[in-house]
Amino acid sequence: MEELEEKAAVITGDYCGIKAETAQGEFNTSESTPVSSMSRYVALLFATACGLAVANIYYAHPLLDVMASKFGIAHSSVGIVITITQICYALGLLLLVPLGDLLNRRRLIPGLMLLSVLALIVVGIAPTSIVLLTGLAAVGLLAVVTQMLVAFAATIAAPAERGRIVGLVTSGVVIGILLARTVAGVLTDLAGWRSVYLVSAALMLVMAGALFRALPDYVREGASLSYPQLLRSVFTLFVQERILRIRAVLALLIFTVFSILWTSLVLPLSTPPLSLSHTAIGAFGLAGVAGALAAARAGRLADRGLGQWTTGIALTLLLLSWLPIRFAEHSLSALIVGIVLLDLAVQAVHVTNQSLIFNVRPDARSRLTAGYMIFYSIGSATGSIASTSIYAYAGWNGVCLLGAAVSALTLLFWALTHRQRAVISQ
Repeated sequence: MEELEEKAAVITGDYCGIKAETAQGEFNTSESTPVSSMSRYVALLFATACGLAVANIYYAHPLLDVMASKFGIAHSSVGIVITITQICYALGLLLLVPLGDLLNRRRLIPGLMLLSVLALIVVGIAPTSIVLLTGLAAVGLLAVVTQMLVAFAATIAAPAERGRIVGLVTSGVVIGILLARTVAGVLTDLAGWRSVYLVSAALMLVMAGALFRALPDYVREGASLSYPQLLRSVFTLFVQERILRIRAVLALLIFTVFSILWTSLVLPLSTPPLSLSHTAIGAFGLAGVAGALAAARAGRLADRGLGQWTTGIALTLLLLSWLPIRFAEHSLSALIVGIVLLDLAVQAVHVTNQSLIFNVRPDARSRLTAGYMIFYSIGSATGSIASTSIYAYAGWNGVCLLGAAVSALTLLFWALTHRQRAVISQ
């Protein structure tokens, strides 16, 4: 299996310098200690911080209609609000995330979160669409602190528990993405859409302080590299590591599907005959959380060498999820079933992807994360703009057909690469 063949370095000790955590959140460095363990408190803190940070680029999803009305943006092009955020998120992945292999992450991560506070305030007080889009661009650029935390958690965790820890922290990411819709809907109905970003700014400020206290000072694996060399090495990793290329393409495709659903879902739900409130629309994120939590065990399956099996089953569920989603305008119960299946599938593949690539090059986890997540961001941006455009011309049926087509393409790509791998290994 590709997991066992490409991760032999893990078995040989994988990071003898990993730090063991104390009850106060500090870590002792010991070159003779081959493994370490994160306490549940620190793992949950990582997950919470990831959820809060990544939510910032998804609050706008259930607010597209009110933003379009407020700033005079056509519904057929309002997806640009999400696309700009995702494009800048991709830039942040390339330009900022590799710094985790170069700088002290205890200072870097809280520092970026403080800058996010300023960007969120700009969005919350934006008087024009230009200021709004500028603020959202900065929010997207800085939200990549999420991926620094995921890579850091993988570095701290012991090899035998890395998949579990990555699954737990990544669950925080997916839950943050999904609850962002619920929170945005409730706050918008209570205090207007601007309150969403101002409340988030306050929460990010608190979290920046908590992380500064809890994060350990950690030896930087790529400290000998210059910044330009660090950026070039991201592309070099793609050339060198086949598993990174395959899993990055899978990320692009699954998050295209994810964004096709969640970007356009507000449009049929907010218009007649349903005409749901922002709170009700945001509540559908809770169904996605159920799927994300169910998929958290995917990391443990990857630890046991079952990553390919998990991927295949999850991608099959992803394709099947569009059948009940198709009936969203006629049955909200069917929509909920479809949402649970889709988010379970996306989360399971995403966790498996990260669990596998983190074991390839222990000295370059931040750069591996950057390269992988760039494809995630491209997929999210593509799905956002494509889904709103398709909805304007073909309605919900067109959106579902697009989602099912990309899901089928994803399953086909996995099957072909898995078969090719099996043939090569014979």
